[in-house]
Amino acid sequence: MVGADGRLASSLDPEIEALLRNEFEEHRVACEATARGVGQSFAAALQILERSLRSGGKLLLFGNGGSAADAQHIAAELVIRYKGDRPAIAAIALTTDSSAVTACGNDLGFDALFERQIEALGRKDDVAIGISTSGKSQNVLRGLRQARNMELRTVGLAGGTGGEMPSLCDAVIIIPSPITARIGDAYHPRSHALQSARAAPWSGVTAHATLHAARPAKSLRRGASSGARRRNAGPLCLWLR
Repeated sequence: MVGADGRLASSLDPEIEALLRNEFEEHRVACEATARGVGQSFAAALQILERSLRSGGKLLLFGNGGSAADAQHIAAELVIRYKGDRPAIAAIALTTDSSAVTACGNDLGFDALFERQIEALGRKDDVAIGISTSGKSQNVLRGLRQARNMELRTVGLAGGTGGEMPSLCDAVIIIPSPITARIGDAYHPRSHALQSARAAPWSGVTAHATLHAARPAKSLRRGASSGARRRNAGPLCLWLR
């Protein structure tokens, strides 16, 4: 604090000190409650992600507002790195393409945002990861529902009681707090723990997934029907020079 004479005050204003203490106490309570109750769902989520990546699948992450930022944060660490160098892990945040986001909002409605992108990008062995602090965001729920209809595995990150997400997820990690800010605070330790867990299997997974993704799909070989091509074709890549 700066006093009236322009010098730094030697102690914090009592109101600011109380504010800081309250913020950190809320954070501690949320994280400790999550740590006590998240074990089984954490292990289930980790198993789903490992199986997907070993089979050549990718992770599709999505959410709104701060949860959109969390989706992008997690995807960036998976694709680039977290603590150390390793092969890249296939992960896409469905919140980063401004043209797709605005086109869907304008033409189909905001609630269809993730549902539509999963319909376009989702393939067998992929995992849809929905993030919603309330567990009630309609576009996140519709995205998870679309993923289930396409037989993708689904993982959720939610807060409070989980809202409607448990019924749509194969595994859901719930931060048991009613405070949105504290739910967001606790997401990162959980996502970082998923990346840190079982370091050896994850490092082996990425190399296998990279090789698998590089192979041409059988359905694209000569003689495949046009229907089979549409059903089984992998993502289309365009190189612009």
